[in-house]
Amino acid sequence: MDIVHAQARENSRAESLAEGRSARRRLARKGLAGSVPHARDPIAILEEQNALRLPELLPLRTERMLASPFAFYRGTAALMAADLAEDPHTGLMVVSCGDAHLSNFGFFATPERRLAFDLNDFDEAGVAPWEWDVKRLTTSVVVGGADAGYDEDVIRSVATETVRTYQRSLASLLALSPVERYYMHTDLRSSRAGLDQRSLAGLDAALDAALARARKRTSERAVRRTTEIGEDGVRRFVEDPPRMTHLQVEQEEMVPFFEEYRAGVGIDLGLVLSQYAPVDAVRRVVGVGSVGTRCSLVLLGGADGDTLLLQVKEATDSVLARYGGTAFSEATAERFAASGNGLRVVALQQILQVVSDPFLGHFRRDGRDFYVRQFHDMKGAIDLEGLEPEAFGPYAAACATMLARAHAQSPGFARVVGYLGRNHTAAGAIVDWSFDYADQSLRDFRALQDAVASGRLPVPPETVD
Repeated sequence: MDIVHAQARENSRAESLAEGRSARRRLARKGLAGSVPHARDPIAILEEQNALRLPELLPLRTERMLASPFAFYRGTAALMAADLAEDPHTGLMVVSCGDAHLSNFGFFATPERRLAFDLNDFDEAGVAPWEWDVKRLTTSVVVGGADAGYDEDVIRSVATETVRTYQRSLASLLALSPVERYYMHTDLRSSRAGLDQRSLAGLDAALDAALARARKRTSERAVRRTTEIGEDGVRRFVEDPPRMTHLQVEQEEMVPFFEEYRAGVGIDLGLVLSQYAPVDAVRRVVGVGSVGTRCSLVLLGGADGDTLLLQVKEATDSVLARYGGTAFSEATAERFAASGNGLRVVALQQILQVVSDPFLGHFRRDGRDFYVRQFHDMKGAIDLEGLEPEAFGPYAAACATMLARAHAQSPGFARVVGYLGRNHTAAGAIVDWSFDYADQSLRDFRALQDAVASGRLPVPPETVD
């Protein structure tokens, strides 16, 4: 079945549950802990990705990945997809995030201007076995917990509860209709209370601080901080090299791409955008794994001095497809190929999030694919650095809840519920796998350090002793 464009009504819940239980014959739940030796050069995969990126930003990418084992893990979705493809898997496919680590969840504003909590990064979205996202999330708990200095017993407990929360949440969603699942609210407190009935004790302080920061991160604030009005009366970006530098593009050159983007959004939003025009654009470096891809901010101006900030990000092949070897059906693949990876990112974000930025859009330029979204529209995240274990566990569980909601949009998710069952077998196996993979990731991190020391990978001059 085509997961994205299903043509026929899905099997009944009872039939799907039975199919999921029968899948244990192909891979027993204990088999989720299984892994094969991965005979690959991690640096070669990073170099392969680097070949498609802006060379002048590669030293900065390396520098950011060197910051800590967790920062390195955040930037290695490709490595993990390649390794997962070689390991035993269930074959129970869902629409997947592809990079569902702890730092890729956060807050954003809905069109009703309330704050929602959900997955917030979809560059690698595709189709994959359900457990690939769960293993990516659980391993981030292990790597992040070790980075924070938590005891191993605490980390194992949090990791186990993360998987169990996913398991319970997915089962709870089985009682809802597809429309009810689609409309499920994503406020952090209500989603956790409604699906898991567990206390948020310990997370409230970190949550309140994150919400306060998110409410301040508006487009208007970003305009004030990143732009200034020149002597000619025109507002333009202020450069901050190498993180923010002007693009060598004239204002009139931006118009055709802005019009292509505007033509692809809804009629209502297109009418809003018709009252703006592009004024200035800068390249802006973001994240860890995204460094080196083409990302820019575009300042739009209205006739009365109104402004709007849009972020334009390059959309390349998903690591799930490129390194994990997964694929959409022929019909879906043809549609994405015709319109580009920008459409893939936008379409799958709209599937995986309960509500998405209304400004989402996409276009092609010079043979490259891009997607567009608002910049700093009350986007924020809980700061994991310094988070106490009492808060770390509930936060990881909240992420697991929203991952379950995302996976439950796929028609066959009841098979996953049937496969998992109610006991701890699958959770224990996934946690064991995650601890093993955390060790692998740490070895790869040391390989990165060695590659820098030998001069194989570039770093900014100030990084070198």
